[in-house]
Amino acid sequence: MNRTTLSLIAGTAALAAVTGFATLNQPDAATADTAQAAAELPVERTSLLCPSPSTSDLADTSYTSFTPVTKGTDADGTAELVAATAESAAATTDKASDKATDKKKATKPVVTPKAPGTPAVGDTSGGETPALLGTAEGKFAPGWTVQETTEVTAGSGRGLQGVTCTAPDTEFWFPGVSTVADRTDYVHLTNPDDSAAVADIELYGKDGALQTTVGEGITIPAHSSEPILLSTLTGEKQEDLTVHVNVRSGRVGAAVQALDEKLGGDWLAASTDPAGTQVVPGIPKDATAVRLIAYAPGDADADLKVQLASPSGLITPAGHETLHVKAGMTASVDLGDVTRGEAGSLVLTPTDRSVPVVAAVRVLRGKGDRQESAFITATAPVGTRASAADNSAKGSTLSLTAPEGTAKVKVTASAGSGGGTAASQTYTVKAGTTQEVELPVPAGLKGTYALTVEPLTDTPVYASRTLTATTEGVPGFTIQTLPDDRGTVAVPEADEDVAVLQK
Repeated sequence: MNRTTLSLIAGTAALAAVTGFATLNQPDAATADTAQAAAELPVERTSLLCPSPSTSDLADTSYTSFTPVTKGTDADGTAELVAATAESAAATTDKASDKATDKKKATKPVVTPKAPGTPAVGDTSGGETPALLGTAEGKFAPGWTVQETTEVTAGSGRGLQGVTCTAPDTEFWFPGVSTVADRTDYVHLTNPDDSAAVADIELYGKDGALQTTVGEGITIPAHSSEPILLSTLTGEKQEDLTVHVNVRSGRVGAAVQALDEKLGGDWLAASTDPAGTQVVPGIPKDATAVRLIAYAPGDADADLKVQLASPSGLITPAGHETLHVKAGMTASVDLGDVTRGEAGSLVLTPTDRSVPVVAAVRVLRGKGDRQESAFITATAPVGTRASAADNSAKGSTLSLTAPEGTAKVKVTASAGSGGGTAASQTYTVKAGTTQEVELPVPAGLKGTYALTVEPLTDTPVYASRTLTATTEGVPGFTIQTLPDDRGTVAVPEADEDVAVLQK
């Protein structure tokens, strides 16, 4: 063995002692039996993308940033939201020039959080607010959430519109869009990266895929956002469609803004991944109309059992016991005032074999010319933890659903953005029920606060938060679901095994 080889082995052994070296040997039975589970460590970086809120001059938009306190994080960290513009892209790629420095100054953060556990707020007005690119690192990264809430007093989409800013991804499903005359629906695609992204937009109606004109190969430049008007992609007018966004290269954040001339408007978030069972949590108790939309993306038809998880248990809506969804087609059904004065959640399960579907509901509140609409998409369980920002002492409601078994849930109201002391409450949600819980409110609350939901049992819990604000008799509202915040990541333990270098 020559000196170079000895030096290499010695150096590698030293590196292994510092960083841990994963063994390549096949573990024996004893090792496999005693192996410990991977450690759950806080994430160190989180990206969020907020779509451009409105084109209306009458729009007032607030942004609320919140990171729950997480054990094991570094003492340092930053989080900020800046405009998604060509200027920010130029500033990123040309740091050495004075011109880039000037452009960086122009992209002043809309919100700059000061500490985990306390919300930070910012606001804009008018119809020229750009999309925002958000980055959190260190102590601000685990569980970071940003709520974008817009109030529009008149015109198409008037009412309350809200969306949880999304992480970039490569595929999205949106059941519930429309191209009828009264609707103006946009798919907002936001690219956070330094290179262009390319995406395809596909539309599926009651008879299958629609022919589109410019839906393929849509380019989203670096650090920018593109709103795509759905009616420009197809000449067909259908009330219920499903949009599929498939990103060929890069990654984007995606959300649909659905504006109605008569029924207000809101954001439609992406449905959770296609699955045989789907849960749509938190339909308000005063809903006057509920419309269910579902799509089966595979090659097989789906037959779904439709149930409502009410405060007293699972019930089947009369006349709407099942829903048949043909493969590659969008199906819909009007459920009317299915909640009948009590908050509820829709639970969709296979009647026979399990076929993956995506689903959403459109909810109306109010009557006559003072109706307002919002959307709830099927969502994943809360998992370990989830948070919702921008809550006030009045006008915020939390719904918890446990379709499979009784669950205990801890809900924490954070300190207020302007002051106050956090408060917590534990709730028991019986199997098959939905609870609209009485929220804990921070003592001495000033400003808005965040809600953090943490299941204390292994039973899956689904949650959604409703914000309400009545303006000129119109019952404005918006609903956001609370899937797991992915604040931690599993890091497998690694063992030293220098012997592998000698083989």
